[in-house]
Amino acid sequence: MIRRIAICFLATTLLPTVYLEAQQGKRVHRIAILSPATRPRPVIDALQQRLRELGYTENQNVMFEDRYAEFKVERLPELASELVKLKPDVIFTHSMTGARAAKQATSTIPIVIGAAGDLVTDGIVASLARPGGNVTGVTLLSSELEGKRLELLKETSRKLARVAVLVNSTNAAWENYPQVLEPAAQALKLRLERAEVRQPADLEDAFATMRRNGVDGVLVVSDPMFQAYQNRIAEFAARQQLPSISEVPGFAEAGGLIQYGLSIHEMGRQAAVYVDKILKGAQPADLPVERPTKFEFLINLKTAKQLGLTLPPAMVARADKVIK
Repeated sequence: MIRRIAICFLATTLLPTVYLEAQQGKRVHRIAILSPATRPRPVIDALQQRLRELGYTENQNVMFEDRYAEFKVERLPELASELVKLKPDVIFTHSMTGARAAKQATSTIPIVIGAAGDLVTDGIVASLARPGGNVTGVTLLSSELEGKRLELLKETSRKLARVAVLVNSTNAAWENYPQVLEPAAQALKLRLERAEVRQPADLEDAFATMRRNGVDGVLVVSDPMFQAYQNRIAEFAARQQLPSISEVPGFAEAGGLIQYGLSIHEMGRQAAVYVDKILKGAQPADLPVERPTKFEFLINLKTAKQLGLTLPPAMVARADKVIK
């Protein structure tokens, strides 16, 4: 009888512990994804691919809750609030507008940024080395690279003197453009002018206006809408005989003259490492913000021929990929 009581006692005390340990071993982490764009997104695909390599299997030890704004950035605060209510372990977003919306929605849930603008200048983090708060990730430092893009555009033609900077006026990340590029433009003896669109339907008129205004080339900033409509942008630029450059992934393949920028795929993979560290207990405030490590330089020689341009051989030789 005493033995039977002892066995029952052990069963009632140890079984809950075993059960809890089993449950803990099967814990499913919840990752929220906030995107200003539409499915699919290369940066999100890269994030998920790298997480799989790090040992995360969807519906086994990780699940994703995603919200896509379909280019209606005004919806991001609402979508961010929806995700916060789900109490995810971490929120991932890949734009400055997404970063702002996520930060406004929560000050406690960790936020990882991938492929967004200058996080320090925009007040998302305190500094690169010590971000503070609940946000960390990868910063684009777009203004620094835009200067390099102007330099490459200038290299395509000695006659290039006036450049339009195409921006989406609904995206607050570009409200100070092209003013922030003036130092680089002056060094290259280029005149800049702002070309605004609010929706895809504005693109054709914007390029026609550039040509009427005597613009010699166009710099297309990185914007979710421009990425979705890069084929039309490249077509309109070619129709108006305007050399074009952008960091938008796929721009050269779509018919743009030059693509120079960060590897969005690599940035997604970098962000996945942050997510992994946070899921394992690290605090965002203790994880320094990183700069991108990989850049891509593509030239479309078919477009150059269509524009009547003969690009310098040294420039073509530097390209990572040449489309003929």
